[in-house]
Amino acid sequence: MLYNHVTELIGNTPLLRLDPQVHGIPGLELYAKLEYLNPFGSVKDRIAWGMIRDHVTDLVAGGKTLIEASSGNTAKALQVLASVHGLDLKVLTNRVKVGEVRDVLLLLGTDLEELPGLSECPDPTVPNDVFSTIATIIASEPGRYFHTSQYTNPDNVTTHQDTTGREIAADIGGIDLLVGGLGTTGSTRGTATQLKMLNPAMQTIGVVSTTEDFIPGIRSEAEMWEVGLFEPGFYDQIVAIRSTEAIDATLDLVRRHGLLVGPTSGAAYAALREHLRCNPIPEGAGCSAVMIVCDRIEWYLSYLRSRRPELFGQKPRARPADLTEAEVASAPVVRVDELTSWLGDPDVVRVDTRGAMAYRIGHVPGAINLRDDLLEDLLTQGSPFPASSRLVFICPIGEYSRRIAAFLTQRGHRAYSLDGGIVAWRDAGHALETGTR
Repeated sequence: MLYNHVTELIGNTPLLRLDPQVHGIPGLELYAKLEYLNPFGSVKDRIAWGMIRDHVTDLVAGGKTLIEASSGNTAKALQVLASVHGLDLKVLTNRVKVGEVRDVLLLLGTDLEELPGLSECPDPTVPNDVFSTIATIIASEPGRYFHTSQYTNPDNVTTHQDTTGREIAADIGGIDLLVGGLGTTGSTRGTATQLKMLNPAMQTIGVVSTTEDFIPGIRSEAEMWEVGLFEPGFYDQIVAIRSTEAIDATLDLVRRHGLLVGPTSGAAYAALREHLRCNPIPEGAGCSAVMIVCDRIEWYLSYLRSRRPELFGQKPRARPADLTEAEVASAPVVRVDELTSWLGDPDVVRVDTRGAMAYRIGHVPGAINLRDDLLEDLLTQGSPFPASSRLVFICPIGEYSRRIAAFLTQRGHRAYSLDGGIVAWRDAGHALETGTR
């Protein structure tokens, strides 16, 4: 089949019926929308083109630079599209946590600015720095930038309504269930909006990671507040999946269904199975479902190796995210008033797990800064802390720090979580230290 431009390859992806004998769910007709077969490798190819397609002529004539907040796939697609049209792209992010994604962006020539990372723990003490930084950059040079703004741009939703949803409808008509990961939320909202025209009773299931965990391509339960397009009431259910569940389901799709998909797609598959476990299809009835398969597995080999080293012939490593909720709940905590009495003790090590920007704004006096992802990388190699010290971990509200304290307590440390986190410390009127340490 002949094409005259790479943009003609975007969309019209295959819809694959998965073998019922393999997925094993009675009554379920399950289809996978293979978005990883878009030309730049992901579902984001559609919105990248959808957000600039009608503006390209003016953007080129005006010598504009595209600017976007993206952790990977949208930036990748925008960079290719910008390059082939002679445009520049500037990307800001604090979420690139997968080495292959960063390498591909650099290979494509992306002007990538990585800001100090925000903690995975919800942090009401700091502004949303990526978006405020973009606003500052745009204001500093009026007329230079075109902000595609995937998190707020309605073209993100309408692109999927006009393409992804229509393609599924043309292939199989109305369905009973749509499942997709929640990043910007554009793919699930747009696709579902179109498909509900055929079946208003269709259920839409959104998929996020659990608060303490990380799955590339989707946001956690605590991060959805950052997404301007997110409408909680649109979804019939939002299922939170742990990375272990997403990886297991990814392996199932790869090894048993022949789909070389990334962990976001595994999360969608795991969420579908969890939904149907809690809401089984009545005996003798049927259910047709589509899950959106976002991207390919090759981008995420380092992520999979760090989470499941045994898949690559290495020894398994315990991680804080693997703890059960009961184990986390059993972690020792220290109250704010107790910690004030410990400040003069040289054997008490205080560790602030927030991002660098939040730490610089204000931290418990004497605390060092080890951002959560860096801390977890260290812990996979063993404890970097002396066994003789008392350790106090401090996060925004005392959730993430509790998990770390529980993890290190199991390994023989005297580890504590500051109850209520930095917010409790601040609200109690105690002094905050500023700057770096």
